Amino acid sequence: MKDFLAHAGWGAAAVSPLPGDASTRRYARLAMGGRNAMLMDQPQDAEGASVPPGAGEETRRALGYNAVARVAGADCARFVAAAHWLRGHGLAAPEIYAADHAQGFVILEDLGDDLFAQVLEDGGDEKALYDHAVEVLAKIHANDAPASLSPEKPLFDYDQLALMAETDLLTEWFMPLALGCKATDDEIAQHRALWRAALAGIAGSRRVFVHRDYHAQNLLWLPQRHTIARVGLIDFQDAVAGSQAYDLISLIEDARRDVSPQVAEAATVHYLAALKAQGTPVDEAGFRHEMAVMAAQRNAKIVGVFARLYKRDGKARYLAYLPRVWATLEHDLAHPALADLRAWYDRVIPKDKRAVEPI
Repeated sequence: MKDFLAHAGWGAAAVSPLPGDASTRRYARLAMGGRNAMLMDQPQDAEGASVPPGAGEETRRALGYNAVARVAGADCARFVAAAHWLRGHGLAAPEIYAADHAQGFVILEDLGDDLFAQVLEDGGDEKALYDHAVEVLAKIHANDAPASLSPEKPLFDYDQLALMAETDLLTEWFMPLALGCKATDDEIAQHRALWRAALAGIAGSRRVFVHRDYHAQNLLWLPQRHTIARVGLIDFQDAVAGSQAYDLISLIEDARRDVSPQVAEAATVHYLAALKAQGTPVDEAGFRHEMAVMAAQRNAKIVGVFARLYKRDGKARYLAYLPRVWATLEHDLAHPALADLRAWYDRVIPKDKRAVEPI
């Protein structure tokens, strides 16, 4: 790291580590001569293999979860490519100052500390901030997903194999934790069959650039900038080509903070209006169906991810989010198109088992 900083011209910088979260990446703030920057440190041996370009289903399965689910893993070059793509469309992703992809180091623009989550906690105008956030999504969704972020980094499709791998996390990690025994082969097969049917109902929908983790902890408020550049974007290294509903759901069904039904609906209406105003309207009924399916899929995944963070990684604080995630998942499953999935969850995972206490 010292060699990298010196070569990049930041060798004399003061390095102040920042608290970590769910990922294996580490961040530090650099300060030198009145200038600030952020250092990303992605340990190259900390995560499984990411998916190589052109890999088929068999190869992806052989490489493990990251390859199957289209997760970037330790590939910080994918973050750099996504940052350049977003900035090229007028969006406030951090400028990249220097990078060593092989070692996993990136020096990037410091967008400050005003995360939407913190601004809202301090009394910020929730509706105004969410309106700004959905205007950014409308801008991103003005065009179809690009085939690639750079010549070396294709934008992978968020295909059924990836989506199913994510919902499998619930049966693999949450059910043993909550029920005290592994899911049976029949339960796993039923769960998969129900999800295949639900996802088939939105197959063929338009593909757009999907940030994949678009929520108040990954958006920064930059009021000194203008229009869509007032929303700073981070943590987009796992971007894929996927459903137009996915990032909107990520925003309004936040696993870490309560978003009222009124704010969520207002944000949805504003997003639809922004699409119409820019000349890319959608069929509202079909889009709301797609929102329900993507919302349920995402929240089922998060239930599994938070159980895994506790059981595998010892991060007990994520269990505290499970009641909120289950509440939103139950709301999503109320859509008529998901009635069979709702019945399965109610039968197999009783409601009194959906909150888990640390052991």
